[in-house]
Amino acid sequence: MGSIVLNVLLVLFLVVTVLVLIFAEPLTKLRTGGAISAEQIKIATNLTRLMMFAQLFFAVSNFMTGILQSYQRFIIPAISPILYNLGIVAGAVLLTDRLGIYAPGVGVVMGAFAHMIVQIPLVRKLGLKYTFSFNLKFPGVKQFLRLAPPRVLALSLSEVRNLAMGFFATSIGSLSFLVIRYGLLLMAIPIRFVGVPIGQASLPFLSKEAADTDINHFRDLLVQSLNQVAFLALPATVLILVLRIPFVRIIFGTANFPWEMTLTVGRVVGILSVSIVLQAMVHVMIRAFYALKNTKVPLVITLIDTALYFALSAGLVFGLQYGVLGIAIATTVTAFVEFGLFLLLLNRLVTGLLGRPLLWPQFKMVLASFLMAVFLYLPFRIFDELVFNTSRAIEVVGLAVTTGTIGMLVYIYFAALFEIKELYLFVKLANKFGNWRQLLSETDEVVVEAYHGADDV
Repeated sequence: MGSIVLNVLLVLFLVVTVLVLIFAEPLTKLRTGGAISAEQIKIATNLTRLMMFAQLFFAVSNFMTGILQSYQRFIIPAISPILYNLGIVAGAVLLTDRLGIYAPGVGVVMGAFAHMIVQIPLVRKLGLKYTFSFNLKFPGVKQFLRLAPPRVLALSLSEVRNLAMGFFATSIGSLSFLVIRYGLLLMAIPIRFVGVPIGQASLPFLSKEAADTDINHFRDLLVQSLNQVAFLALPATVLILVLRIPFVRIIFGTANFPWEMTLTVGRVVGILSVSIVLQAMVHVMIRAFYALKNTKVPLVITLIDTALYFALSAGLVFGLQYGVLGIAIATTVTAFVEFGLFLLLLNRLVTGLLGRPLLWPQFKMVLASFLMAVFLYLPFRIFDELVFNTSRAIEVVGLAVTTGTIGMLVYIYFAALFEIKELYLFVKLANKFGNWRQLLSETDEVVVEAYHGADDV
């Protein structure tokens, strides 16, 4: 089944790749506003064509990631993005003198290849033996082809929304595109560290519970996952909201990043940060629908979300002239609507989801986060004015670390005071990681497969 689905995927992807390679320039012009120059369009077109080759590797690699996660193997899929990023860095560092702006593009191709190749040994160990087959009547393939299209359309709409963001931003100015991209990158950090991993890890377990007749176990696991995401995402939201200016200066630099641009990115991050916890929790809820073999509801919600985003962005950018802040507001508002729709419609499928086990811990975590924000803001303002000289990078780091530590200690204190169960779960997990060698020895995953004999090589 794996080989058949992979073959179908590659054929479809090759067709799309050829179309993109041919029509890269008109597609680039279509998705950019009037404030971008012809030279910038040419560079973007060339980079698009170059990095399409990386997507072929990703087509195979992400398919293998899905296989590994379905077998509850998460270490190798977690290592793959690190190798991908290292490939980009290597390309930028080693090839910039010869290739200029195209060096990171080559790095993307290198990183995508590393992303794929590191997963092959464990996938083979689990039993995948590739065959060149297109037998669409093979058991399981029909069900896959029935469930996949709504998911593909939902992801496509998300990408259309990203393209729309680029169009609105480049209609304001080329720097506006950088501002919103930097803001989204900073906002995405806690989502990728919290929402995405817990959502991915919960899917195989939710799928197993959904196969049973007792929906109570499924609901309990879902509630537990949502509470864990909120417990980690809420303090991250507070940290980014209060310390947004130091974070912008730390991540994007102080020497070559103008102060005015720092302030603008900080305003964008402040607006976007309000939706961090909601977007992180959506990653779990959407996988709950998939575990229930329901891909149509997420598609409908994505359709509504995308239409609302287009309308709000157009109105705020072109109508009210809010500029890049309008794009940030549209992103946050649509995140609230998306979260509300997912929660209400999931509650109809999973009876009792909106009960005390979910709402009471969420209330206590929100209260602890509010108190954290209060006690974080005061020392931040004092240290910023009286202690640290934020014109120096090292002191910006010192300000962020000092006040961030105070904020997290306050959050942990109130979490213990309010008896939030998730605190004790993560403390127990941290104690386990203290003995990481034993923990790794108990897992079935391998980092490097030992090959023996010429046939294996």
